[in-house]
Amino acid sequence: MIPRRIVLVGASGVFGARLAAMIARWPDVVLVLAARRQEPLAALRARLEGPAMTEVVTFDRNAPDGLAALAPFAVVDAAGPFQTSDLRLPKAALAAGAHYVDLADGRAFVAAFPEALEPAVAASGRWAITGASSTPALSTAALDRLTAGWSRIDVVTTAISPGADAPRGPSVVKAIFSWVGQPVRVFERGAWTSRPGWSGSRRELFPGLGRRWVALAETPDLDALPSRYAPRLVGRFQAGLELPLAHHGLALLGWACGVGLVCDLAPFARPLGFLADRLARFGTDRGGMVVEAVGEDETRHAVRARWGLWADAGAGPNTPAAPAAAVLRALLDERLEGPPRATACIGLLPLEDLLAPLAPFPIRTRVDTASPNAKGVFARALGPRFAALPEVVRRAHGGAPQTLVGWARGRGATGGAHLVRWLQGLPERGRHETSVGIASDDLGETWTRQFGARRFRSRIVPVREDAYAFEETAGPLTFRFHAADYPGGFSWMFEGWRIGPLPLPAAWAPRMRARTFARDGVYRFRVLVAHPWIGVIFGYAGRLSLT
Repeated sequence: MIPRRIVLVGASGVFGARLAAMIARWPDVVLVLAARRQEPLAALRARLEGPAMTEVVTFDRNAPDGLAALAPFAVVDAAGPFQTSDLRLPKAALAAGAHYVDLADGRAFVAAFPEALEPAVAASGRWAITGASSTPALSTAALDRLTAGWSRIDVVTTAISPGADAPRGPSVVKAIFSWVGQPVRVFERGAWTSRPGWSGSRRELFPGLGRRWVALAETPDLDALPSRYAPRLVGRFQAGLELPLAHHGLALLGWACGVGLVCDLAPFARPLGFLADRLARFGTDRGGMVVEAVGEDETRHAVRARWGLWADAGAGPNTPAAPAAAVLRALLDERLEGPPRATACIGLLPLEDLLAPLAPFPIRTRVDTASPNAKGVFARALGPRFAALPEVVRRAHGGAPQTLVGWARGRGATGGAHLVRWLQGLPERGRHETSVGIASDDLGETWTRQFGARRFRSRIVPVREDAYAFEETAGPLTFRFHAADYPGGFSWMFEGWRIGPLPLPAAWAPRMRARTFARDGVYRFRVLVAHPWIGVIFGYAGRLSLT
């Protein structure tokens, strides 16, 4: 097969370079790296690894007359900013007989795209796809997965927070400054209204990252969420900066712009970029994205669902490039359904396909569900997943008072770990007759574990500000968990800890692993708590029967 040519415009930019690295892994393409300056392209070409053949060409997206001479199979625009872009490049790509894909995050650009490009698509028989990026492609694919089968949707939201150390290209800065402090049309309280860009700052919980500040941001999601999911109350997109000083500083500029103290934010781009670079050392290279929906499931019970993505080691900027890579791969493999059309990248590929290009990177995702009105801490935290658990697990954790009896085998280190076990009433090494009494009330559950002559009591309650989490308090210490899937049951995944109301550093926390499951119809459990300083503090595993 003759390799097909992909022209990547803006290849040397923040997202273009990462998209180039993804495409370079494909053996059946010629990757044409295109941008205004040849030196950065040559440097990028030298860094790329993979079997794809590569070429370098200087190219101005605002003067695309020579595009046909490159004989492209597909043209990708990763340059931006799309808030000020026109349609010359996609029209030139279609006229050259090529498919067109972009990473547009400009709300007006994406909204006008389908109608404006449909005649050219009909004439060329090629696809024209806009918004193949985090928004709206990835956000809507996640929401499609979360809300499948729901009978009603009340709220849909998306939020993005890059790490402070993430690279900030000039097009990204220009895009943000184009709407900060300006009127932004948003769907809230069941109606369309207008709010200033980067207003309404609030703390959002990002799985894997913790709480960060976010504010109203103008992207295509503000149109896509209300139109695709018809929420009764809210369809909102928010973005934030990891460092509170940077986030609130931008909010202050937006306020000044909104009240007329500042007319143009462009002059602030260079000094703010300099300040952001200086502040980056106080942040991290970890970024993330969270998508959430609230409504009713197919049985008309209240349900919440959340999809989170978080990236470590500076891998976050690969995320916006992944949907474009996935769409290009689908075009090469002829996997897009239906006749070619001009469309936003919504509903074209399932979530797993859009995430596939991220497999080599330290990027993780998670789905949480919750049933806010369910009885029992774990029925609430697990949501619809609770109904799929084995019967014996559901009976034990369905919110009714229970006593379970059986045995447990303990383990643990000596020295300081032995003292902790003695003080807390936790089992020593060996086998112990065991009972677990669960007393339930409107606020949570009290667990009394009896290991032979030793007794350990703790309190487990839902987390008020996080429907997907629960906390266990023993003495002065409180540990926060979320309930993750585990074969035949669920696991307790540690998220944080505190002493009284004071948060404690995660680096000081013990390492915890707890699992509750059924095997061969028998209720089983495994718990292990260790610390680098003193070894295994305690561990126990066993079987219990409901009385």
